[in-house]
Order: sequence, then structure tokens, then C-alpha cells
Amino acid sequence: MVLLYKMKNRGVSAVQEKEKLVKTSVYLEEEVMEALGETARELEKETGRRWSRGGIIRLALSDFFTRRGKML
Repeated sequence: MVLLYKMKNRGVSAVQEKEKLVKTSVYLEEEVMEALGETARELEKETGRRWSRGGIIRLALSDFFTRRGKML
């Protein structure tokens, strides 16, 4: 499913693909959890959209795999 939305306060149209997510569990150090929350708050200020820790993890993994030449 492809959703169209406008970025808040920017008036720019963008396309976002909505994919099915599979629930999983990971064990992370406390400082990693704190960094995820902090990064989510920073991105919320930058984009005007709410970010979850899971969203930050998905973003980081996407970047990791892209750098390794794998487009997911």
C-alpha cells in the first residue's frame, strides 16, 4: 500500500510505502534504549512526525543494509 502525505510545515508531497511488520523481540542494553528514545525525540522535532523506538531501529537497519548493497 502506498500512502501520500504532506510533511508538516513544509508543504512537500512525499510517498511512503506501508509494509507489513512482523512482531519480534530483541534484547538491548539500557543505554541503547535511551539513545533510541533520544533519537526519536530529535527526529520528531526535525520532521514534525512521531517516531517510535521501533521506527528508529527499522531506519538504522535500513541504512545498515543499504550500505552493504542490499535494498530491502
